Amino acid sequence: MSTTANNLNNKLGAGATGTVLDHPAGLFILFFTEMWERFSYYGMRALLVLFLVSDISANGWGWERADALKLYGTYTGLVYLTPILGGWIADKFLGARFCVVLGALIMTLGHASMAMETEIFFYLGLGLLIAGNGFFKPNISTIVGGLYDKGSDKKDSAYTIFYMGINAGAFLGIMLCGYIGESVGWNYGFGLAGIFMFVGMMQFYLAQGIFGHIGAKPSERFEEEDEHEEKDPTVIRDRLIVIGVLAFFTIFFWMAFEQAGGSMTIFAKDYTQRALTGTTATLFTTVNLILTVGPVAIITWVLLLLFKQTFHKYTLSNIILGLGFAFIWFLVLWMLYRQYTGGDTVTVPASWFGILNSFFIIAFAPLFSKLWATKYNPSGPVKFALGLILMGVGFAVLAYGSQSIGLGDQTATVSMWWLIIAYWLHTMGELCLSPVGLSYVSKLAPAKFMSLMFGIWFLSNAIANKLAGASGSYIDKISEEYGLSTFFLLFTGITIGAGVLMLIISPFLKKRMHGIH
Repeated sequence: MSTTANNLNNKLGAGATGTVLDHPAGLFILFFTEMWERFSYYGMRALLVLFLVSDISANGWGWERADALKLYGTYTGLVYLTPILGGWIADKFLGARFCVVLGALIMTLGHASMAMETEIFFYLGLGLLIAGNGFFKPNISTIVGGLYDKGSDKKDSAYTIFYMGINAGAFLGIMLCGYIGESVGWNYGFGLAGIFMFVGMMQFYLAQGIFGHIGAKPSERFEEEDEHEEKDPTVIRDRLIVIGVLAFFTIFFWMAFEQAGGSMTIFAKDYTQRALTGTTATLFTTVNLILTVGPVAIITWVLLLLFKQTFHKYTLSNIILGLGFAFIWFLVLWMLYRQYTGGDTVTVPASWFGILNSFFIIAFAPLFSKLWATKYNPSGPVKFALGLILMGVGFAVLAYGSQSIGLGDQTATVSMWWLIIAYWLHTMGELCLSPVGLSYVSKLAPAKFMSLMFGIWFLSNAIANKLAGASGSYIDKISEEYGLSTFFLLFTGITIGAGVLMLIISPFLKKRMHGIH
């Protein structure tokens, strides 16, 4: 047995239960835990702007677009700011596993609070979600990295699989919370997010023994964790510089990407032809059936593989996970039944377009995971450059599709294909950048403050989300003066320019990785 395998078995101890899809079974415990958390986050995010801008007659709050987008940016920015504190607390005091459970509990209470739909509970809920995410987000990523040796070639592949779990949750959350919130009631959508956050917390808590020493409190960590850590301060400094540069460039990517929950949601709501009739309606319901049932079936298959390896040892955790999925299937079939019996006209929910990103992730993540494990695997900086350029091309598509919209128009009926193509391009860019970024933090950061470095990594997301809300709030002003097409072209120029610059400096960054690829 190799030294790497020995080290991993020592860290896992009696918790080890074999592999799933050639990865430790623990990766898929994390896969489903993150899936439920992202279900709750993206389910709520899909509703936030729509709820705020909807008329009071539709039980919304009737806010102006600019105000709603500013709150959206502040909330999503703070969500990614608190992981710095949560990562530091985990590294110094509580350990990653305890912080994941604590964060999940706080977020469950946050969703329950938002379901009350009163102003005080709405803001209290947002605050609890911000605090809970700070404990949860950096530490679950740290545990993923702990399942593999420091320089393991499988890390890129593992984080891509983990990223598939993130987007499985986003897919289900946007689809179900979005549909229920828009068609049944906002409070039901917010409440559903809380139910599945609770499922994720219990599933992880009851199965955490599978991780052995990984993610334990500092005083309980495996003594050989840092045995092979690079101690040369120059190497550590250079690698931290690389993390900093990559984090800086992610700001441009996420500032553009997070328009999905803001200006792109408004584009879907007010500028896209969503009322379908006749053959078009039939085609949509058929495609929607495939889009909905296909990913849920794939995730269920992964669930059964995990059951096969872990049910005998973590029975209660698996039962809770299984019941959660049974409820998912019930909701999916109920939603599809309502859509199929709703008459000849189908109105596509504005939140529906948000599931496209997650669907494309689920569909293409296995392909990217296999590509990164071959000889055609490019360096991290080159992947980042490709991600930024693809993001820019996606906004160019939206800009082209918006050319027919007049200055200052508040409504239009643009073909939904422009949004669909843009989401596909954005997703391809995301697969080149986001899971790879998580993997490189895990590879380059010293183990003794790994969670803190993940927290700092998410700081770039915080800045990007705040900028996304601030820039998105100018949609009306820019549209009135220059046109909606110009608004989207601004994001094209920013992201493609950043991608080209990343390509230019990639040799500089590769040299400072000191052998990490």
